[in-house]
Amino acid sequence: MQITLTVNGQSHTVDVPPRMLLVHLLRDVLGLTGTNIGCDTSQCGACTVLLNGNAVKSCTVLAVQADGAEVLTIEGLSQNGELHPLQKAFWEEHGLQCGFCTPGMIMTAYDLLQKNPSPTEEDVRHGLEGNICRCTGYHNIVKAVLRAAQEM
Repeated sequence: MQITLTVNGQSHTVDVPPRMLLVHLLRDVLGLTGTNIGCDTSQCGACTVLLNGNAVKSCTVLAVQADGAEVLTIEGLSQNGELHPLQKAFWEEHGLQCGFCTPGMIMTAYDLLQKNPSPTEEDVRHGLEGNICRCTGYHNIVKAVLRAAQEM
């Protein structure tokens, strides 16, 4: 099936099998490997991207469902070589260790901050519930999101 979608501001028209997942389109066809495949069951959130402005786990969305949509991935957050405030905050607050969950965490946090620009610690913890980190214990991730909220 031929679909057209906008990814990180750039339009793409591609032929995809009807059962291809959005995560595979992003990684394997478009070469945007920042979106990670963690569990393939929507449990971990490593594959989170924004689809028409809402955080979704791209391992649960068929590529054909994104026809006509706008997708934002971790690669699309930085502008003109400058990291997004969320990316900077994760770095500065040591909100990552292995980094595998980080793109999904940042995209989920981005969605949260678009909807709630002044979250409490409880809001952040609740907003990140669908994302699993096996390394950090979440404390510095929460600090990073709160710091980014102040800077944004």
